[in-house]
Amino acid sequence: MKKYLFLLLAIITFTGCSDKNSGAAGLFTQTSVGLPYELLVVCNHDLWDAPAGRALNDVLTSDIPGLPQSEASFRVSQTSPSAFSHLFKPYRNIIDIQIDPARYTQSKFKYTRDKYASPQMVLTIQSPNATDFQEFVEKHGQTIIDFFTSAEMNRELDNLKKSHNRAFLDSIQKKFDCDMRIPASLTAIKSRDNFLWASDMNHGGKETIMNVVVYSFPYTDKNTFTHEYFVKKRNEILKKYIRGKEGRYMTTDSLLVTVKDNSFRDRYMQEARGLWAMENDMMGGPFVSHSFVDEVNGRVIVTEAFVYAPSTKKREMMRQLEASLFTLKLPADKQIENSMQIPEIIIEDTVKTDIKK
Repeated sequence: MKKYLFLLLAIITFTGCSDKNSGAAGLFTQTSVGLPYELLVVCNHDLWDAPAGRALNDVLTSDIPGLPQSEASFRVSQTSPSAFSHLFKPYRNIIDIQIDPARYTQSKFKYTRDKYASPQMVLTIQSPNATDFQEFVEKHGQTIIDFFTSAEMNRELDNLKKSHNRAFLDSIQKKFDCDMRIPASLTAIKSRDNFLWASDMNHGGKETIMNVVVYSFPYTDKNTFTHEYFVKKRNEILKKYIRGKEGRYMTTDSLLVTVKDNSFRDRYMQEARGLWAMENDMMGGPFVSHSFVDEVNGRVIVTEAFVYAPSTKKREMMRQLEASLFTLKLPADKQIENSMQIPEIIIEDTVKTDIKK
Protein backbone atom coordinates (compact mmCIF):
# COMPACT_ATOMS: atom_id res chain seq x y z
CA MET A 1 0.00 0.00 0.00
CA LYS A 2 1.30 3.40 -0.93
CA LYS A 3 2.40 5.64 1.89
CA TYR A 4 1.52 9.30 2.12
CA LEU A 5 1.89 11.86 4.81
CA PHE A 6 -1.22 11.70 7.00
CA LEU A 7 -2.18 8.29 5.56
CA LEU A 8 -4.80 7.00 7.95
CA LEU A 9 -4.31 3.76 9.83
CA ALA A 10 -5.06 0.72 7.70
CA ILE A 11 -6.90 -1.09 10.46
CA ILE A 12 -9.65 1.54 10.61
CA THR A 13 -12.66 1.51 8.32
CA PHE A 14 -13.14 4.82 6.53
CA THR A 15 -16.20 4.53 4.30
CA GLY A 16 -16.17 7.49 1.91
CA CYS A 17 -19.26 8.73 0.14
CA SER A 18 -19.13 9.83 -3.45
CA ASP A 19 -20.71 13.08 -4.59
CA LYS A 20 -23.62 11.07 -5.95
CA ASN A 21 -24.79 9.90 -2.53
CA SER A 22 -22.99 12.15 -0.08
CA GLY A 23 -25.78 14.69 0.22
CA ALA A 24 -23.78 17.48 -1.41
CA ALA A 25 -25.94 20.01 -3.16
CA GLY A 26 -23.73 20.42 -6.22
CA LEU A 27 -23.89 23.69 -8.11
CA PHE A 28 -25.79 25.57 -5.40
CA THR A 29 -23.90 24.27 -2.35
CA GLN A 30 -23.33 27.12 0.06
CA THR A 31 -19.88 28.20 1.14
CA SER A 32 -18.68 26.70 4.42
CA VAL A 33 -18.15 28.94 7.41
CA GLY A 34 -15.56 29.14 10.16
CA LEU A 35 -11.87 29.86 10.35
CA PRO A 36 -9.14 27.34 9.51
CA TYR A 37 -8.75 24.70 12.21
CA GLU A 38 -12.15 25.39 13.75
CA LEU A 39 -14.18 22.25 14.39
CA LEU A 40 -17.75 21.55 15.52
CA VAL A 41 -18.66 18.42 17.49
CA VAL A 42 -22.27 17.24 17.30
CA CYS A 43 -23.28 15.12 20.28
CA ASN A 44 -25.54 15.13 23.32
CA HIS A 45 -24.47 17.48 26.10
CA ASP A 46 -24.44 14.61 28.61
CA LEU A 47 -21.94 12.71 26.48
CA TRP A 48 -19.78 15.79 25.92
CA ASP A 49 -19.56 16.42 29.66
CA ALA A 50 -18.84 12.77 30.44
CA PRO A 51 -15.41 11.06 30.29
CA ALA A 52 -16.09 9.96 26.69
CA GLY A 53 -16.63 13.52 25.50
CA ARG A 54 -13.69 14.82 27.49
CA ALA A 55 -11.51 12.20 25.84
CA LEU A 56 -12.40 13.55 22.39
CA ASN A 57 -11.96 17.14 23.51
CA ASP A 58 -8.52 16.27 24.92
CA VAL A 59 -7.52 14.84 21.54
CA LEU A 60 -8.74 17.83 19.56
CA THR A 61 -7.15 20.39 21.89
CA SER A 62 -3.85 18.56 22.31
CA ASP A 63 -0.74 20.65 21.73
CA ILE A 64 0.73 21.01 18.27
CA PRO A 65 4.27 19.61 18.27
CA GLY A 66 7.23 21.85 17.56
CA LEU A 67 5.85 25.17 18.82
CA PRO A 68 7.49 27.17 21.62
CA GLN A 69 4.18 27.78 23.42
CA SER A 70 1.20 25.54 24.05
CA GLU A 71 -1.29 25.84 21.17
CA ALA A 72 -4.26 23.55 20.60
CA SER A 73 -4.60 21.56 17.39
CA PHE A 74 -8.14 22.91 16.83
CA ARG A 75 -10.65 25.42 18.16
CA VAL A 76 -13.53 23.25 19.31
CA SER A 77 -17.25 24.01 19.65
CA GLN A 78 -20.05 21.60 20.54
CA THR A 79 -23.77 21.45 19.87
CA SER A 80 -26.47 18.85 20.40
CA PRO A 81 -28.12 16.93 17.53
CA SER A 82 -31.42 18.69 18.22
CA ALA A 83 -29.75 22.10 17.85
CA PHE A 84 -27.77 21.11 14.76
CA SER A 85 -29.68 23.38 12.41
CA HIS A 86 -28.93 25.31 9.23
CA LEU A 87 -26.87 27.74 11.33
CA PHE A 88 -24.37 25.02 12.24
CA LYS A 89 -24.43 22.72 9.22
CA PRO A 90 -22.14 24.93 7.06
CA TYR A 91 -19.19 24.50 9.48
CA ARG A 92 -16.06 23.60 7.53
CA ASN A 93 -15.08 20.74 9.90
CA ILE A 94 -17.67 18.61 11.72
CA ILE A 95 -17.48 15.52 13.91
CA ASP A 96 -20.84 13.77 14.21
CA ILE A 97 -21.01 11.30 17.12
CA GLN A 98 -23.58 8.53 16.79
CA ILE A 99 -23.93 6.14 19.72
CA ASP A 100 -26.58 3.46 19.33
CA PRO A 101 -26.30 -0.14 20.65
CA ALA A 102 -29.17 -1.21 18.39
CA ARG A 103 -27.31 -0.16 15.23
CA TYR A 104 -23.62 -0.63 15.98
CA THR A 105 -21.63 -3.52 17.41
CA GLN A 106 -18.23 -1.86 17.13
CA SER A 107 -16.77 1.60 16.71
CA LYS A 108 -15.79 2.89 13.30
CA PHE A 109 -15.29 6.04 11.24
CA LYS A 110 -17.16 7.32 8.20
CA TYR A 111 -16.48 10.54 6.32
CA THR A 112 -18.36 12.72 3.84
CA ARG A 113 -17.07 15.61 1.78
CA ASP A 114 -19.14 18.76 1.22
CA LYS A 115 -22.30 17.32 2.79
CA TYR A 116 -23.89 20.63 3.75
CA ALA A 117 -21.43 23.19 2.36
CA SER A 118 -18.16 23.47 0.45
CA PRO A 119 -15.36 23.02 1.26
CA GLN A 120 -16.36 20.80 4.17
CA MET A 121 -15.32 17.57 5.83
CA VAL A 122 -17.73 15.65 8.07
CA LEU A 123 -16.29 12.80 10.12
CA THR A 124 -18.82 10.46 11.74
CA ILE A 125 -17.85 8.25 14.68
CA GLN A 126 -20.28 5.39 15.24
CA SER A 127 -20.15 3.40 18.48
CA PRO A 128 -22.39 0.99 20.41
CA ASN A 129 -21.82 2.76 23.75
CA ALA A 130 -19.88 5.56 25.44
CA THR A 131 -17.20 3.28 26.86
CA ASP A 132 -16.38 1.77 23.47
CA PHE A 133 -16.41 5.28 21.97
CA GLN A 134 -13.93 6.56 24.55
CA GLU A 135 -11.54 3.66 24.01
CA PHE A 136 -11.76 4.10 20.24
CA VAL A 137 -11.02 7.83 20.40
CA GLU A 138 -8.11 7.39 22.80
CA LYS A 139 -6.60 4.72 20.55
CA HIS A 140 -7.05 6.60 17.28
CA GLY A 141 -6.77 10.22 18.39
CA GLN A 142 -3.83 10.99 16.13
CA THR A 143 -5.79 9.70 13.16
CA ILE A 144 -8.55 12.23 13.87
CA ILE A 145 -6.02 15.06 14.15
CA ASP A 146 -4.26 14.05 10.93
CA PHE A 147 -7.57 13.71 9.07
CA PHE A 148 -8.71 17.28 9.68
CA THR A 149 -5.21 18.76 9.50
CA SER A 150 -4.69 17.31 6.04
CA ALA A 151 -8.15 18.54 4.98
CA GLU A 152 -7.14 22.07 5.98
CA MET A 153 -3.80 21.77 4.21
CA ASN A 154 -5.55 20.67 1.04
CA ARG A 155 -7.62 23.84 1.23
CA GLU A 156 -4.41 25.82 1.52
CA LEU A 157 -3.03 23.95 -1.50
CA ASP A 158 -6.12 25.05 -3.42
CA ASN A 159 -5.34 28.64 -2.43
CA LEU A 160 -1.76 28.24 -3.65
CA LYS A 161 -2.99 27.00 -7.02
CA LYS A 162 -4.91 30.26 -7.40
CA SER A 163 -2.35 32.64 -5.94
CA HIS A 164 1.37 32.18 -5.35
CA ASN A 165 4.65 34.04 -5.68
CA ARG A 166 5.60 33.77 -9.33
CA ALA A 167 9.04 35.30 -8.78
CA PHE A 168 9.91 32.58 -6.26
CA LEU A 169 8.65 29.86 -8.63
CA ASP A 170 10.89 31.26 -11.37
CA SER A 171 13.85 31.40 -8.97
CA ILE A 172 13.54 27.83 -7.71
CA GLN A 173 13.12 26.55 -11.27
CA LYS A 174 16.32 28.28 -12.38
CA LYS A 175 18.39 27.47 -9.31
CA PHE A 176 17.26 23.94 -8.45
CA ASP A 177 15.24 22.78 -11.48
CA CYS A 178 12.34 22.27 -9.04
CA ASP A 179 8.82 23.64 -8.71
CA MET A 180 7.38 25.03 -5.49
CA ARG A 181 4.60 27.47 -4.66
CA ILE A 182 4.60 29.78 -1.66
CA PRO A 183 2.19 32.52 -0.51
CA ALA A 184 2.25 35.62 -2.67
CA SER A 185 2.96 37.78 0.39
CA LEU A 186 6.52 36.42 0.70
CA THR A 187 7.97 38.99 -1.68
CA ALA A 188 11.48 39.45 -0.24
CA ILE A 189 13.69 36.94 -2.05
CA LYS A 190 17.40 36.34 -1.54
CA SER A 191 19.38 33.92 -3.69
CA ARG A 192 22.87 32.55 -3.03
CA ASP A 193 24.81 29.57 -4.43
CA ASN A 194 22.62 26.59 -3.43
CA PHE A 195 20.33 28.59 -1.18
CA LEU A 196 17.02 30.42 -1.70
CA TRP A 197 15.19 32.44 0.97
CA ALA A 198 11.78 34.12 0.73
CA SER A 199 10.04 36.12 3.45
CA ASP A 200 7.41 38.80 3.97
CA MET A 201 9.76 41.14 5.82
CA ASN A 202 9.37 43.71 3.03
CA HIS A 203 6.03 44.67 4.56
CA GLY A 204 6.89 47.49 6.95
CA GLY A 205 5.77 47.55 10.57
CA LYS A 206 5.20 43.80 10.78
CA GLU A 207 5.51 42.17 14.19
CA THR A 208 5.65 38.73 12.59
CA ILE A 209 7.83 37.39 9.79
CA MET A 210 7.04 34.30 7.70
CA ASN A 211 9.90 32.57 5.89
CA VAL A 212 10.61 29.74 3.47
CA VAL A 213 14.09 28.50 2.60
CA VAL A 214 15.33 25.93 0.10
CA TYR A 215 18.86 24.58 0.00
CA SER A 216 20.76 21.59 -1.33
CA PHE A 217 23.94 19.64 -0.66
CA PRO A 218 25.50 16.46 -2.09
CA TYR A 219 23.94 13.15 -1.09
CA THR A 220 26.49 10.67 0.27
CA ASP A 221 24.68 7.84 2.03
CA LYS A 222 21.68 7.00 4.21
CA ASN A 223 23.47 8.35 7.27
CA THR A 224 22.52 11.76 5.90
CA PHE A 225 19.05 11.23 7.37
CA THR A 226 19.82 11.15 11.08
CA HIS A 227 19.03 13.61 13.84
CA GLU A 228 22.70 14.49 14.34
CA TYR A 229 23.45 15.03 10.67
CA PHE A 230 20.31 17.12 10.13
CA VAL A 231 21.18 19.51 12.96
CA LYS A 232 24.82 19.74 11.90
CA LYS A 233 24.03 20.46 8.24
CA ARG A 234 21.23 22.89 9.06
CA ASN A 235 23.47 24.88 11.40
CA GLU A 236 26.28 24.90 8.85
CA ILE A 237 24.15 26.25 5.99
CA LEU A 238 21.91 28.68 7.86
CA LYS A 239 24.83 30.15 9.81
CA LYS A 240 26.35 31.01 6.46
CA TYR A 241 23.28 32.56 4.83
CA ILE A 242 20.98 33.88 7.58
CA ARG A 243 23.05 36.35 9.53
CA GLY A 244 22.57 39.52 11.52
CA LYS A 245 24.98 42.12 12.79
CA GLU A 246 27.90 41.57 15.15
CA GLY A 247 28.18 37.78 15.02
CA ARG A 248 24.47 37.01 15.00
CA TYR A 249 23.38 34.01 12.95
CA MET A 250 20.69 31.33 12.87
CA THR A 251 21.18 28.14 14.83
CA THR A 252 19.12 25.14 15.98
CA ASP A 253 18.01 24.09 19.45
CA SER A 254 19.22 20.51 19.01
CA LEU A 255 17.50 19.25 22.18
CA LEU A 256 14.06 20.34 20.93
CA VAL A 257 14.28 18.91 17.41
CA THR A 258 12.34 15.81 16.42
CA VAL A 259 13.31 13.97 13.24
CA LYS A 260 11.28 11.16 11.74
CA ASP A 261 11.03 9.16 8.54
CA ASN A 262 8.02 9.82 6.34
CA SER A 263 7.03 9.65 2.69
CA PHE A 264 5.28 11.74 0.08
CA ARG A 265 4.53 10.99 -3.57
CA ASP A 266 5.96 7.49 -3.10
CA ARG A 267 9.26 9.09 -2.14
CA TYR A 268 11.21 8.98 1.13
CA MET A 269 11.00 12.21 3.12
CA GLN A 270 12.70 13.18 6.35
CA GLU A 271 10.50 15.44 8.45
CA ALA A 272 12.02 17.61 11.18
CA ARG A 273 10.36 19.99 13.63
CA GLY A 274 11.83 22.15 16.29
CA LEU A 275 12.95 25.58 17.38
CA TRP A 276 15.45 27.97 15.80
CA ALA A 277 17.25 30.89 17.42
CA MET A 278 19.61 33.67 16.47
CA GLU A 279 22.94 33.25 18.20
CA ASN A 280 23.80 36.29 20.35
CA ASP A 281 20.26 37.62 19.92
CA MET A 282 16.79 37.16 21.41
CA MET A 283 15.07 36.16 18.17
CA GLY A 284 13.70 32.66 17.74
CA GLY A 285 10.68 30.57 16.82
CA PRO A 286 9.45 27.26 15.34
CA PHE A 287 10.43 25.58 12.08
CA VAL A 288 9.41 22.53 10.04
CA SER A 289 11.69 20.95 7.45
CA HIS A 290 11.30 18.38 4.66
CA SER A 291 14.34 16.66 3.13
CA PHE A 292 14.36 14.56 -0.06
CA VAL A 293 16.95 12.83 -2.22
CA ASP A 294 17.07 14.30 -5.71
CA GLU A 295 18.24 11.15 -7.48
CA VAL A 296 18.56 12.87 -10.84
CA ASN A 297 21.28 15.20 -9.52
CA GLY A 298 22.68 13.16 -6.62
CA ARG A 299 21.82 15.73 -3.98
CA VAL A 300 19.58 16.36 -1.00
CA ILE A 301 16.93 19.07 -1.37
CA VAL A 302 15.71 20.64 1.87
CA THR A 303 12.65 22.87 2.11
CA GLU A 304 11.93 24.63 5.37
CA ALA A 305 9.36 27.00 6.83
CA PHE A 306 9.96 29.11 9.91
CA VAL A 307 8.32 32.09 11.56
CA TYR A 308 9.22 34.87 13.94
CA ALA A 309 6.12 35.85 15.89
CA PRO A 310 7.02 36.70 19.49
CA SER A 311 3.68 38.24 20.43
CA THR A 312 1.11 36.05 18.71
CA LYS A 313 -0.01 32.49 18.10
CA LYS A 314 1.87 30.61 15.42
CA ARG A 315 -0.40 27.70 14.50
CA GLU A 316 -2.02 29.15 11.35
CA MET A 317 1.20 30.73 10.07
CA MET A 318 3.20 27.52 10.45
CA ARG A 319 0.53 25.33 8.90
CA GLN A 320 0.05 27.73 5.99
CA LEU A 321 3.76 27.62 5.28
CA GLU A 322 3.97 23.88 5.81
CA ALA A 323 1.36 23.40 3.09
CA SER A 324 3.76 25.20 0.75
CA LEU A 325 6.39 22.55 1.41
CA PHE A 326 4.08 19.91 -0.05
CA THR A 327 4.05 21.69 -3.42
CA LEU A 328 7.71 20.84 -4.05
CA LYS A 329 8.40 18.95 -7.25
CA LEU A 330 11.83 17.48 -7.79
CA PRO A 331 13.22 17.11 -11.31
CA ALA A 332 12.03 13.49 -11.46
CA ASP A 333 8.51 14.55 -10.48
CA LYS A 334 8.38 17.20 -13.19
CA GLN A 335 9.09 14.64 -15.88
CA ILE A 336 5.89 12.73 -15.20
CA GLU A 337 3.46 15.43 -13.99
CA ASN A 338 1.99 18.60 -15.34
CA SER A 339 4.18 21.34 -13.92
CA MET A 340 1.17 23.36 -12.73
CA GLN A 341 -0.55 20.46 -10.97
CA ILE A 342 -0.44 20.30 -7.17
CA PRO A 343 -1.64 16.93 -5.82
CA GLU A 344 -3.80 16.63 -2.75
CA ILE A 345 -2.47 15.20 0.46
CA ILE A 346 -4.29 11.90 0.75
CA ILE A 347 -6.59 12.01 3.76
CA GLU A 348 -8.40 8.71 3.54
CA ASP A 349 -7.23 5.14 3.58
CA THR A 350 -8.04 3.40 0.31
CA VAL A 351 -7.99 -0.02 1.98
CA LYS A 352 -11.31 -0.92 3.59
CA THR A 353 -10.52 -3.26 6.47
CA ASP A 354 -13.03 -4.34 9.09
CA ILE A 355 -11.95 -3.80 12.68
CA LYS A 356 -11.38 -7.07 14.45
CA LYS A 357 -12.43 -7.07 18.08
